[in-house]
Amino acid sequence: MAGIIKTAEEIEKMRIAGQLAADVLTMIAPFIQKGVTTNELNQRCHDFIVNEQQCIPAPLNYHGFPKSICTSINHVICHGIPNDKPLKEGDIINIDITVIKDGYHGDTSQMFIVGKASILAERLTRIAQECLYIGINLVKPGARLGDIGAAIQRHAEQSNYSVVREYCGHGIGAGFHEAPQVLHYGKAGTGETLQVGQCFTIEPMINAGKKTCKVLQDEWTVVTKDKKLSAQWEHTLLVTENGVEILTLRPEETIPRIINHD
Repeated sequence: MAGIIKTAEEIEKMRIAGQLAADVLTMIAPFIQKGVTTNELNQRCHDFIVNEQQCIPAPLNYHGFPKSICTSINHVICHGIPNDKPLKEGDIINIDITVIKDGYHGDTSQMFIVGKASILAERLTRIAQECLYIGINLVKPGARLGDIGAAIQRHAEQSNYSVVREYCGHGIGAGFHEAPQVLHYGKAGTGETLQVGQCFTIEPMINAGKKTCKVLQDEWTVVTKDKKLSAQWEHTLLVTENGVEILTLRPEETIPRIINHD
């Protein structure tokens, strides 16, 4: 199913929601330290989203999800539920934020390293971000979704990592998850052709070991089957007249907000 083309008014709402989601990650970053629990991080994010931003945390009660953010640590791939276990030195953690403002969603996630991580953990985290940026750089009208997936897969596998198949990026707007599905693997020249005004996420999940995963008994938490580390980064994107605009860009990032392919 083709992605929904957003109107100028909807795009402006997406820009606002995207910036607010990015602001939550910027706010929470200093609190991600050894000894802090993910429940404490969840509470800080919840209070900031609801009280400061006057937004709705989209994950809360989404199909029964019990918290306002997802916190995925070490070998957790995605959808980790915040709990009372303290973070340890060397943990890597993905914090996934989605806010709803004026009916529109901003969705983004970031990897954080608690204290000093192993060389493997640092490299995996870096390569996963490179995979995201490689995908973003290919977004423009006329590009195919398969081009994005193939480039992400190539970079991950050349780095001796694997790409999770079961979870993917997605269209986004008034709906949390809209068409199209954005796979992080595939064949160049295949898949939907991108059009101006589409909004979607790219959010590659990159594993240090094999690509296989399983869902725990809580029916949410997804982990690597081989218990090896996993890393993920995510941005919400807008297809522009001649390229892409990153709607969830944070101040510390080096990639430009707007990329034009003239």
